[in-house]
Amino acid sequence: MDTTPASSTPTHEELAAEASDLRMATFRLARRLRAQRAVDSMSDGQFTVLAALRINGSHTLGELAERERVTAPSMNRTVNCLEESGYLLRTPDDTDRRKVNITLTDEGLAVVQETVRRRDAWLEEALAELSPGQRAVIADAAAIMRGVADR
Repeated sequence: MDTTPASSTPTHEELAAEASDLRMATFRLARRLRAQRAVDSMSDGQFTVLAALRINGSHTLGELAERERVTAPSMNRTVNCLEESGYLLRTPDDTDRRKVNITLTDEGLAVVQETVRRRDAWLEEALAELSPGQRAVIADAAAIMRGVADR
């Protein structure tokens, strides 16, 4: 809900303050959500790889590195750790033997599903404490934030 008059143009300082407040609130909420996880010892980067494989299917190491904007050696360390823990598998490609596909195991899928369940439950509990009007504002803000993120 926009509460500023249409003729009011915010100053640079006002926009900077709003941007800072939004950034801090977004990071704080993200930190609280990240704390809700199925495996306490798993890093955020490791979980992100599992979640990306769940959402987007099998990837090569290079594709995962590019998706997560990290170097191939860094992604290789992450994948090695997840593979050793039994959360994913490396399998040779059926058509190109030089390619290795990385896929989730059932155990990796279970970690993703349980972590998402815990995060959704935490957020649902937090939302239940808000008034209907506040939840409507949050729903509007979520739509706006998706649009900003998609720029």
